Amino acid sequence: MLTRGKVFSLAVPIILAQAATATTGVVDTAIMGRFGDKTDLAAVAIAAVAYSFIYWGFGFLRMSTTGLTAQASGQGDTAESRAILLRALLLGGAIGVALVALSPLLKLGTFAAFEGTRSVESLAKGYFDARIWGAPAYLMGLAVTGWMLGTGKTGQMLAFQIVLNGTNAGLDAWFVARLGWGPAGIGAGTAIAEWLALAFGVILVAPAFRGHARLLDPGKLAALFAANRDIMIRTLALVFCFAWFVRSGTLISTAATAGNEVLLQFITVAAFVLDGFAFVAEKEAGEAYGAQDGQRLRRAMRLTTEFALVSGAVISLAYLLGGGWVIDSFIRDPEARAAALAYLPWCAAVPFLGIAAWQLDGLFLGTTQGRALRNAGLISAALYVGADLLLRPAYGNTGVWAAFLMMYVFRAAALGAYVPGLFKGLSRPPLPAT
Repeated sequence: MLTRGKVFSLAVPIILAQAATATTGVVDTAIMGRFGDKTDLAAVAIAAVAYSFIYWGFGFLRMSTTGLTAQASGQGDTAESRAILLRALLLGGAIGVALVALSPLLKLGTFAAFEGTRSVESLAKGYFDARIWGAPAYLMGLAVTGWMLGTGKTGQMLAFQIVLNGTNAGLDAWFVARLGWGPAGIGAGTAIAEWLALAFGVILVAPAFRGHARLLDPGKLAALFAANRDIMIRTLALVFCFAWFVRSGTLISTAATAGNEVLLQFITVAAFVLDGFAFVAEKEAGEAYGAQDGQRLRRAMRLTTEFALVSGAVISLAYLLGGGWVIDSFIRDPEARAAALAYLPWCAAVPFLGIAAWQLDGLFLGTTQGRALRNAGLISAALYVGADLLLRPAYGNTGVWAAFLMMYVFRAAALGAYVPGLFKGLSRPPLPAT
């Protein structure tokens, strides 16, 4: 039976791994804040969102791998668990090679959506061109971490992220602070780190390559592609929201774009830490769903959400009390610093406000309910854009942030509507709440 102690023991390595992941953007922003100006910061913001749109769109490689692996574990099917990893690695590598080949078109399409100055766009394209070479490694790495999470090997997941983000931080500092490569140095450091981390990850999961694996099972492949398709649409809708948020800042000023980028790093750190509990929910929900045990599924969601609520409140308070000091310490450009400080309270609300959306993501990803995730993602994105179009012209960057906070509420409400149907479909439904 799942206990609070087990939730904690599973979550701690994930939280540390997620925190390490979050440091990638934080380190990038901090280095640019120290050794660049608002133009460099804006360039990194735009290029990073461009990559988020591309890479997060393929985040299904991690998400579906986790959910399907956990369900196989719940069914006691070790051979299928092994096959899921191999399928995901092959799919990730193939997509990564395709992204490198199509990079000129991708660059043209992604940067057409932003309205930065010519100097900002030039620097952002330098980042893009350098980082694209890490695409196959990044996507195959998603398969590795998804399998580690689905099998409960959270310690290995932590080790993988430490290698990835430690290498990234060191290379970024060298390329930018010492060699003066600017945003292009950030992209190059990240790409090299992704390849080194993949090599390390493959060594960690090597025992899974032993034994027979049913790679070409038609039914399993159909399930994989169906889940991946819907999760990809959901993820693209979510990334679109973040891209829209950055674009809304560019329509106001370069300083607003830079300030919002700084605050996005706060949100990224909070989301990655709180995702630790959502990821445990994902794994445990997947196993419960594989076993068709509604009572176990309800317990997994309740225990993980308890931890998430407390942690979210603590992080929000910490941002309110200490976020100003962090901004003052790391952001040199006065306009970017002033913009970040002005909207820090809005940013601080996200860690607590976003918990329902993150936890429900864990529930539906673990049970691979692609249709619900897809529909909720599209609905919440449409409502968010509508709110931004309504509020931004009247209230400027305040309207941008108000709509952004509403987006989390829209996501939670849209997913929540599907919860009763999920539990009703289980062969062993949950006992009545007492």
